[in-house]
This record gives sequence, C-alpha cells and structure tokens, in this order.
Amino acid sequence: MNFPAELKYTSDHEWIRVEGDEAYIGITEFAQGELGDIVYIDINTVGQDVTKESVFGTVEAVKTVSDLFMPVDGIILEVNKKLDSQPELVNSDPYGDGWMVKIKLTNPADAEGLLDADAYKSVIGQ
Repeated sequence: MNFPAELKYTSDHEWIRVEGDEAYIGITEFAQGELGDIVYIDINTVGQDVTKESVFGTVEAVKTVSDLFMPVDGIILEVNKKLDSQPELVNSDPYGDGWMVKIKLTNPADAEGLLDADAYKSVIGQ
C-alpha cells in the first residue's frame, strides 16, 4: 500500500497536500480499498467555508456510501471535474487524478497537526 510522505493524513482516511495557502484533499488508498469500486462522488460545497471535521461531501461505492470529512478549516475552491465521468479514478489513482477538492486554507498551519505517513500507518495497523 502507498503512503506518500509529502502528504498529511487524518484518522478518517482523508489525505491533504498543501501547496502554499491552498491544498488538495482526497481519500487514502486504504479508504478506497475498504470502500470497493467507487461509482459516484457527491460534493456540493464549492464556495463554502467548511470547518475541520465537517462533512464536505460523500463517496458512493458499490457496497456503501461514506461521508467525506474536511481535515482542516478552508473554503472549497474547486471539485475535481474528472470524477463526474470517472469516479473510478479514486480507486486507480487516489493520490493523483483521484483528488476530490481544492481548498483555500483558512490557517495553513492547521495541516501541521495532522498525521504523517508513519502515524497514519499505525492508525490502520500497517
């Protein structure tokens, strides 16, 4: 299983890649594996200020529907449009083309309190 060291993680299985005062967010390889084949992503929060640990959307898989939780405070700038027609990108490339939202960080330092790759591995028993 892949755990890119440049990312931060949450115990809810989201990842975040900070780029200055903006960041990309998605779900981890572990999460997509647990969900199974992803068939739909529902994110209707563009333009909204979403607080840490709030639900910003859902991911629907063949087996279940799961909430997506915001790892930090931020304003959702963009949803990955590729996921409208190719939700399976979350399964095949969760850390690349399968990203879910781009946000403007309210406080960029918030990401420092998240899990690094080794701490996340411990959370999932790796």
